[in-house]
Amino acid sequence: MSGLFSIGTSAMFASYASLQTTGQNISNANTPGYSRQETQLETAGGQFTGAGFFGKGVRVVTVTRSSNDFLTKAANAAQATASLDSAHYDQLQLLEKVLPTGDAGVGAAASSFVNAFTDVVNSPQDASARQVVLARAGDLATRIRMAGEQLDSLQAGVTQDVKTSVASVNQLAQRIAQLNQQIAQTKGTGHEPNDLLDQRDLAVNELSKLVQVTTLPADDGTLGVFVGGGQCLVLSNQARQLAAIPDEFDPAKVQIALVEAGNTRPLSASAISGGSIAGLLKFQDEDLGHARNLLGQMAVAFAGRVNQQQSLGLDLSTPASPGAPIFSVGAPVALPGANNAKNAAGAFISSVNVSVADPTQVQASDYQLQADPATPGNYLLTRMSDGLVRSIPNGATVDGITINVPAPAPAATDRFLLQPVGNAPRNMQCVLDKPSGIAAASPVVATVGSTNTGTAAVAQLRAVSTTLNPNITTDIQFTDNLGNYSWTQTDAVTGAVTTGTGAWQPGTSIQLNGFDLALSGVPKTGDTLQVAKTQFPATNNGNALALLDLRDEAMVGRQVLASGTVVPGATITDAYASAMADIGVRVQGAKTASSISGAVSDDAQATRSNQSGVNLDEEAARMIQFQQAYQAAAKILQTAQSVFDTLLQTAAGH
Repeated sequence: MSGLFSIGTSAMFASYASLQTTGQNISNANTPGYSRQETQLETAGGQFTGAGFFGKGVRVVTVTRSSNDFLTKAANAAQATASLDSAHYDQLQLLEKVLPTGDAGVGAAASSFVNAFTDVVNSPQDASARQVVLARAGDLATRIRMAGEQLDSLQAGVTQDVKTSVASVNQLAQRIAQLNQQIAQTKGTGHEPNDLLDQRDLAVNELSKLVQVTTLPADDGTLGVFVGGGQCLVLSNQARQLAAIPDEFDPAKVQIALVEAGNTRPLSASAISGGSIAGLLKFQDEDLGHARNLLGQMAVAFAGRVNQQQSLGLDLSTPASPGAPIFSVGAPVALPGANNAKNAAGAFISSVNVSVADPTQVQASDYQLQADPATPGNYLLTRMSDGLVRSIPNGATVDGITINVPAPAPAATDRFLLQPVGNAPRNMQCVLDKPSGIAAASPVVATVGSTNTGTAAVAQLRAVSTTLNPNITTDIQFTDNLGNYSWTQTDAVTGAVTTGTGAWQPGTSIQLNGFDLALSGVPKTGDTLQVAKTQFPATNNGNALALLDLRDEAMVGRQVLASGTVVPGATITDAYASAMADIGVRVQGAKTASSISGAVSDDAQATRSNQSGVNLDEEAARMIQFQQAYQAAAKILQTAQSVFDTLLQTAAGH
């Protein structure tokens, strides 16, 4: 009888345990990170009798959770990639709004400014036409400056987001370390702490959204967590911390460091390969800086070229004088590395000076400068946009910028980040405030001889160099019908006379004394031209025509190859359109990547959920099954009780 009672009792307990586990599954069906649990049963073993082995019931072994380490790691890795792409795409969408299309864009403002010179060309003395030019100049400077400020705001937002995310990483790391300790303490019981394991898996999954991690289980049940290509973040019950620190060169930017034993060790951005933090750093390092350099390149090239042409003309002051600058932009900067040599006061020993030599040749890139170990006195200049490395002497001009390194010379390990154009947009302004200051007049005018027999006429005369001396009168006489000519220059101040010869043909111009003279028609032998000082600057529009021509000048991003070949740049409107297209391509690429990685992550999570998630239909069926088993076990006990009562009654009758 005791055997029947034992079997019924164990069966009832096993069914009750299964009912309890099933109820736990149902109640936590929507709990994040919960893994389906299952009661593990085994037979209690048989008892040998002469008639064979008779069972002694069932025994509850433990409660296990449905979890697959491989699927969990795959889901975490996919989640990290999806978070990276999503964060990157979100930031690029904000960046795209900084460079708007249509009339709201910088390209339209630049076109409006240049086109405003049309009225100045038609009426050089009209103060209202000149005022419109200044208004358009102010609008262009404001748009570029606001775009630069928006880029700075995006950088500030990235920095703050990274700091917030790093704080979350540290909290999760501490939580995982605490769970490790609790799990290790309960490991000795011989049973798995399922709820604690679920909580730890959930914490690791949340951590993967912020930064990609790798995990390594230990024999004591703890889980090691590693970031940044193998850097330990959590080991047993100890958690290290990450820190968001200023960039080595640019304090406005942020980088990730690992704090250990009180020391802060920067991690390479390439080592942070997943999670939203990696997406933010990728945007900061690859997209935001590139956009700032594109905008800065346009600002430097256009402002520099306009100011240059303005300086070649004459304004309406009395007496007329060369035009003052219309625009100003932020100056180039050279940022020393944080680890560069310092003096006892903590100041950097060496410095670098950068200036713009030719605004039309500046490139949309930062540069890194350090001593050239192979050539003493030279420096290795790395163009960051494409990785081009050149060895240059001190004072060299490269890509339109001049680099000077004053004494004392930098140490061998010193490094500098050069930003020729990155600072330009945020400080662009229209600095000319007087309409009379617009230099619409050319310092010289050209006239054709009254007795000329050919069809040659002055198509355009423009000043092209600050070396132009308006006191020099240049007389040109064509010596044959082939376009050959002789010229005589007479300085009205010094009386100096110089002579020479030249050749002209259709499509070319005559360049003397810092001016460029274009002709239409064909001269004949004996025809003459004279270029002399402008007598009435107020009615002259020569320089206004040259300023108007800047609309179609390919001034942005010219390059001079090692062979001396000049690669044309782009007009200001084409450069802006190219910048918008560049950002647009990045946005579309990020959108596609985010869509793909998001789908992969969803699939990985679904696969993991299919393995470890709760199916309510299945659990409902199990509930009925275990309920019936419980009732059957109760029936066994009822039957045993009935048999036992019968035996007692029989024994009492005897």
